[in-house]
Amino acid sequence: MPIRTRRTLGAVTPADFERLAQLRRMQAIALGLLIAMGVVFVISFALQQRLPWLGYVRAASEGGMVGALADWFAVTALFRHPLGLRIPHTNLISNKKDEIGEGLGSFIEENFLADEVVHAKLSEISGARMAGEWLRDPGNAERAGAILSEAGTAALTVLDDRDVQDLIEGLVRKHVIDPKWGPTVGRGLETVLDAGHHESLIDIAADHLEHWLVAHPEAFDRVVSSRLPSWVPSIVDRFVDNRLHAEAVRFAQNVAKDRAHPFRAAANSFLRDLSRDLGQKPELQDQLESLKHEIFDSPRIRALAASTWTSARTALVEMLADPSSELRTRLVSAMQDFGRRLLEDATLQYKIDVWVMNAVEHVVRRSRHEIASVVTETVQRWDASEAAEKIELQVGKDLQFIRINGTVVGSLAGLAIYTIATLVIAPLVG
Repeated sequence: MPIRTRRTLGAVTPADFERLAQLRRMQAIALGLLIAMGVVFVISFALQQRLPWLGYVRAASEGGMVGALADWFAVTALFRHPLGLRIPHTNLISNKKDEIGEGLGSFIEENFLADEVVHAKLSEISGARMAGEWLRDPGNAERAGAILSEAGTAALTVLDDRDVQDLIEGLVRKHVIDPKWGPTVGRGLETVLDAGHHESLIDIAADHLEHWLVAHPEAFDRVVSSRLPSWVPSIVDRFVDNRLHAEAVRFAQNVAKDRAHPFRAAANSFLRDLSRDLGQKPELQDQLESLKHEIFDSPRIRALAASTWTSARTALVEMLADPSSELRTRLVSAMQDFGRRLLEDATLQYKIDVWVMNAVEHVVRRSRHEIASVVTETVQRWDASEAAEKIELQVGKDLQFIRINGTVVGSLAGLAIYTIATLVIAPLVG
């Protein structure tokens, strides 16, 4: 024959077992009071003929027993059938589990997730200030940096290189390669020309050309001499080289100094025509598209992109895993700086708090029912007896006070009724 053990009401954690022990103590106290009332009732009932005043004691103990039994029945009927008897309207929590879950979900939705409740609660707190105070502490900033680093390392480790490459390639192709470049480049070039930025580029090019010509006259001479006929005497070669080199240096200097130089005007006219043609001439646009696809579809470019991602990922994983790396140090420093700024900049605090409030209210407003349904669905998934045990474990201790109070109130009520009957009603009837 199997040995029956006492029910643990689903206790699984130390806190649960502590609640169970407290519940058992309160049940013992309530049962002890009931037994005490029974003993007092038996003694007073047996001796009340010889000691009339024991009638009051008997009435009090009788009322106490009635109150204790009635409240024991009421409390027990919430969680199970009293004495195993399937009396109607008992074992209420098990029988009404789904309705209780729906009621809890509806209660949370209407009272905890209501717009005004959420807004009022968010208005009372400043998440930005709390975050600033927390991040200002170096230890907290390091912990936050470690959490972000671990998350980044995990993401970089889990991600498959090929999947990442396909994703990046798909995004680049959709948003960069596939759209036609001609009109966009034309508009961009026109903006640069209107702003006069091309003049700075010409200045830089002319300046570098002058420095290169001065620093490498022999290279220039070789280029020029190679174009002269072989029958030209060497003295003529040197004269031509020197003359052309000096003219080239002077040309670069004049272009750099003279804003009205003809070369600048020619370059400006050429760029203006190019920007217009890129937006209007299909043949030029097709040439640009062909060049673009030839470059991006090149196996060398794809191999370079793949190796670049692999190298970058390896370097990032190593730096994120090393607490003393420059990346981790800068991350922690940035978090501390951000925390200090949050505390010092009231405007930034206000903007962040308002943004968080609007975001949370938007989420709650759109998902209020789904959030509350988590409670409903969780309770509905519980086993009926398991649900009753979980609830009894949480509130059973407090419910035992009902039994104790019922015993006391029943005793007082019994004593009051017997006193009125003895001292008031009996003389009137007699």
